[in-house]
Amino acid sequence: MKELFLIKEGEIALKGLNRSNFEDRLIKNIKQKLKGIVNFTYSCVQSTITVEPIGNCDLDEVEKKIATVFGIATYSRVAVCEKDFNEIKKVSAQYLKYDLLKAKTFKVDAKRSDKKFPMKTPQICIDMGEFLLSSFSNLKVDLHNPDVIVRIEVRDTHAYVYAKKLPGACGIPVGSGGNGMLLISGGIDSPVAGWMMAKRGLKLQAIHFISPPYTSERALQKVEKLVSIMAKWCGCIPFHCVHFTNIQEEIKKNCPNDLFTVIMRRMMMRIAQMISLKQNETGYCNIQALVTGESLGQVASQTIGALVCTDDVCDMPILRPLIGMDKLEIIDISKKIDTFETSILPYEDCCTVFTPKHPKTKPQLKFIEQAESNLDIDSLIQKAICDTKFCLIKEQQV
Repeated sequence: MKELFLIKEGEIALKGLNRSNFEDRLIKNIKQKLKGIVNFTYSCVQSTITVEPIGNCDLDEVEKKIATVFGIATYSRVAVCEKDFNEIKKVSAQYLKYDLLKAKTFKVDAKRSDKKFPMKTPQICIDMGEFLLSSFSNLKVDLHNPDVIVRIEVRDTHAYVYAKKLPGACGIPVGSGGNGMLLISGGIDSPVAGWMMAKRGLKLQAIHFISPPYTSERALQKVEKLVSIMAKWCGCIPFHCVHFTNIQEEIKKNCPNDLFTVIMRRMMMRIAQMISLKQNETGYCNIQALVTGESLGQVASQTIGALVCTDDVCDMPILRPLIGMDKLEIIDISKKIDTFETSILPYEDCCTVFTPKHPKTKPQLKFIEQAESNLDIDSLIQKAICDTKFCLIKEQQV
């Protein structure tokens, strides 16, 4: 029995004249996700994409990969049959036998996209229901809360039979919303922020700051693992690793202790923006925004005053998808996307190095700028950028 996947678009269906661009991007992303498994054929009709394997493959593996592609509202593994009702009945009983034998109640949900099909939708449901009742003595009809829904779609070339309609990753396809640079630490928040912006179509690069010998090699490995987990959802992620020790030591030596965190954040933003602009100049990509995991009021560097001071050094937009979220909400998402257990590993990142006991929660820009006048900012940044290491991080292989 031939099987394939029916993929239903989400908000892409509302994109009007730009819809085909989003559909093309979604199919491209699905192809990339399934690359190396087997060859597939793809078609897109009426907000539904069909993905059909050519030859044998592990459909369970295909299903897992489709589940992580942004832009998909729902997806289903279906049996294909000819548009003949007797054939549809036969395939339904055979394909869904295991589900129907375990169930006590069922209903039939039919859709007839091909209006030339001789039976109308209500009649398909009635006749199929009668057939299944006669074939499975354990079943009763329940239209409101059935154990199994027998779904039948009669489309242009074939009919499709299935029971499960699984939730997709939703959002819009990665790459349809531009490019962004994610400032990623080893904590819980920043991977979630990156995931949320990828869900809105942003193609991500990531930048991380290390401070050896204050931070360990295992701390860097932890972040690289987080990025590889994110790549399951976001695709291959270019990764920039910035040596930040000298900058932190200079801030510690030359600036007021209570302003350390804000000044450090400003230096990070400057470096992230400059590396992004260099990427743009080389034509590698066009990074249009920075992304951070900041949540308003969560720590001293995330108050309104601190964020104003941080934003002052950037010309690029700074996207903060977690800004109004509670910590528990962020943790729930991190568990959903499998980053939580890695994020809580006990390896310190550079943000915890030299952290003052009593940081300024309402810093004023004029005092920040006055403190920074003691630093050779341009020289520090140029040295950090020259020492930055670059690599591509792919999806973690289980």
